[in-house]
Amino acid sequence: MASPAPDPTLVKKDVHPFERAQLEGLMTKRFFYTQAFEIYGGVAGLYDYGPSGAALQTNIINHWRNHFIIEEDMLELDTTIMTLSDVLKTSGHVDKFADWMVKDTKTGEIYRADHMVENVLEARLKGDQEARAKESGQSTADAAPSANDKKTKKKAKSVAVKLADEVVAEYHKILAQIDDFSGAQLAELIKKHDIRAPASDNEVTEPTEFNLMFESNIGPTGQTKGYLRPETAQGHFVNFERLLDFNNGRVPFASAQIGKSFRNEISPRAGLLRVREFVMAEIEHYVDPENKKHARFSDVENIVVPLLHRDVQKAGETTLKKMTIGEAVRTHMIDNETLGYFIGRIYLFLEAIGIDTNRLRFRQHMENEMAHYASDCWDAELHTSYGWIECVGCADRSAFDLTMHSNRTKRELVVQVPLKEPKVYQKYVPTINKKVLGPSFKKDAKLIEETILALDQDQLKALEGDLAAGKASVQANGQTFPLTSEHVNVEYKTIKESVRSFTPNVIEPSFGIGRIFYALLEHSFWAREEDKERGVLSLPPLVAPFKVLIVPISSNEQLSPLAQQISKRLRSLGIPSRIDDSSATIGRRYARNDELGTPFALTIDFASVAKGTITLRERDTTAQRIGSVDQVIDVVQKLCTGRLDWTGACQTLPAYTGTQDVEA
Repeated sequence: MASPAPDPTLVKKDVHPFERAQLEGLMTKRFFYTQAFEIYGGVAGLYDYGPSGAALQTNIINHWRNHFIIEEDMLELDTTIMTLSDVLKTSGHVDKFADWMVKDTKTGEIYRADHMVENVLEARLKGDQEARAKESGQSTADAAPSANDKKTKKKAKSVAVKLADEVVAEYHKILAQIDDFSGAQLAELIKKHDIRAPASDNEVTEPTEFNLMFESNIGPTGQTKGYLRPETAQGHFVNFERLLDFNNGRVPFASAQIGKSFRNEISPRAGLLRVREFVMAEIEHYVDPENKKHARFSDVENIVVPLLHRDVQKAGETTLKKMTIGEAVRTHMIDNETLGYFIGRIYLFLEAIGIDTNRLRFRQHMENEMAHYASDCWDAELHTSYGWIECVGCADRSAFDLTMHSNRTKRELVVQVPLKEPKVYQKYVPTINKKVLGPSFKKDAKLIEETILALDQDQLKALEGDLAAGKASVQANGQTFPLTSEHVNVEYKTIKESVRSFTPNVIEPSFGIGRIFYALLEHSFWAREEDKERGVLSLPPLVAPFKVLIVPISSNEQLSPLAQQISKRLRSLGIPSRIDDSSATIGRRYARNDELGTPFALTIDFASVAKGTITLRERDTTAQRIGSVDQVIDVVQKLCTGRLDWTGACQTLPAYTGTQDVEA
């Protein structure tokens, strides 16, 4: 009979404080990722992923595909990275996709303005804590700069200076609102609080806007201008007609895409959190603007999520309110069911891949930071040693994108729904005589036609009267063009509609995979109680780069065939594994694979050859169970596919004591 499972809660993961430097050292040593072009000195904001990091990222993406695309029956796209300038001009990115930057007046070093303000004020608050701790005679360990701060390049240094209580309160209020400031407001803050360049303590210039897109040319002549896409979303919108047709003309439906995006960050720091090339996973869910309910809302309405409302932020506070998604939608804290549904699905996704949900919050955008297209937006933010980091945005983009692309291309990006009862009404309708308009106005004829067709009902009524009086005209591009009834006729007609046409609204969950990747590493990393240098990544089997370590007890050649046989069986089941038959001690081999996040190890000894038994080790508890090869592989398969947890495995397999034999 199997013995009880060791209690996982008895594993003390918080004995040693988290140190970012230790995690970063592990990432380098185990080649999860490294700065790109390292042997050439590296390039800021660009990173290469090694075998472990590439596998971890792929596993996160694979679960994202299963959790969203397959589970939600979405239409997957793979659109071009190079994007026409006209497309991004229409979307607003050419004019509005910018951050505020400042420059050190002496060294010329550039900073993103809001980040600089944030870093300096946080450093001053830390210095205030140190000063108050010294004044009260308490230990300054908690207030002193951590190893993380010391190793963060260009981070503002804290100096132990006590601040007035009202200054402390003002700093906290500024930090709570930091995402809501305009360029002029940032300039005022920098001047008022004498905020200087963190690296040199020099003054900085006034904030100026910097467009974050990488510009390029398409073709040998350079006449076709383009950009590396800053998001994958526009690839969805320009293909909307085809997507709608593929879905038989019906909404709601969603398209989804996973791919690279690019942003020419002003001063990329904070490792993977602010980079110039990154993987995004984006969903565009098209919905009737008059009905934003979701058919599966009941699946998520009872999930309790931590919400940070915009009104709380405006008050300079960061107090979270935990409530069910259903309650948040009913009280209109979250705008609609579909937006709420995706917030719930985002929560479940992050939880499944191993994010600590106690370090997760959904923060609502304030007015100034709201994207130009959004009517409501919530960010899933994850807490790391860098503070709260936006990892997922979930926005109601309204009908902005499709409307703008429709206006620019003159293509009707609309949904048509048959009405149960025809709709009868009257309206003014212009009829343009192109055979007369063209010769009369030549190159301006097209402009005049577009202007007339864009007139609203009141303007068309006025035009009808002016035509009858012989004094009609339209204005376009600063010019006035006289019109007669030979050019255009306006009639008040009875219209009978049997089809309703509308431009769908879009709910967009947008995931920064690299940020989620890094936050997951921080949330998963800890050190053994008995040895601070023995780091462990408690990655769930779902996303761990390697699921199983195969460990022959020695390098004896009798053990190698069985190790290869087990490896082959695991591969046939789709379970990634590694054989470590090096000369290192078995404890050392376990430890270095704990650093890779490998959740299970299969140990092969001479009893394995003689009697067909192997032991199964669990990473976090280091507990071991024993069974026949077939039994253990069956348990491992169930553990890796989520059909069994470690408690269930311990109920199936007996504990390994080093003395018992198990019948093969």
